[in-house]
Amino acid sequence: MASSSNSWVKEYNEALKLADDISGMISELSSFPASGPEIQRHSSAIRRKITILGTRLDSLQSLLSKLPGKQPPISEKEMNRRKDMLASLRSKVNQMASTLNMSNFSNRDSLLGPEGKPDAMARTVGLDNNGLVGFQRQIMKEQDEGLEQLEVTIASTKHIALAVNEELSLHTRLIDDLDQHVDVTDSRLRRVQKNLAILNKRTRGGCSCLCMLLSVVGIVFLVVVIWLLVKYL
Repeated sequence: MASSSNSWVKEYNEALKLADDISGMISELSSFPASGPEIQRHSSAIRRKITILGTRLDSLQSLLSKLPGKQPPISEKEMNRRKDMLASLRSKVNQMASTLNMSNFSNRDSLLGPEGKPDAMARTVGLDNNGLVGFQRQIMKEQDEGLEQLEVTIASTKHIALAVNEELSLHTRLIDDLDQHVDVTDSRLRRVQKNLAILNKRTRGGCSCLCMLLSVVGIVFLVVVIWLLVKYL
């Protein structure tokens, strides 16, 4: 078998060993406290290794796409077997990434597809001039479709942003109105408190005058009673 094929097998075995190491590290998470610096450091180390493993899988996919053009060529059966091996390993890595909530890792694979994008040069092998022209047209069509999808996504995002902006503007106006009502209510409350203070002061003054008047009346009454007693006794 060609050296490039042997290189692929070597790369795959190293990736498989790294996947086993990551699986072991994930199993060790249960031995750490639920929170704290230790589990954070351990989780960060796992995420770094998963990212490295993802890069190695991309490299393996690229090497695999180039193998049919190498000499001696690899058999179709062996090619399919290696594709299955790579797909199985990638699925395992995605599960480990999902365990650590690495959503970006899964999104990356969903964008590239389960087997990645085939190398453009490998797709042109065996094509004549007409085939190359047709291939170029197909590539341009795919790019146009991708741009159309991107345009739809951007338009949708713009509409969402406008709706959010309108909602924020509405909330801002409501808050401003609430502030204005609070200021008016506070001003009215201050006036009521001032009027109550004046009324309280007047009430206290009125009570003092009434007490003095009652005192005078009482004194006069006592004087009259004493005078009557002195006169008739």
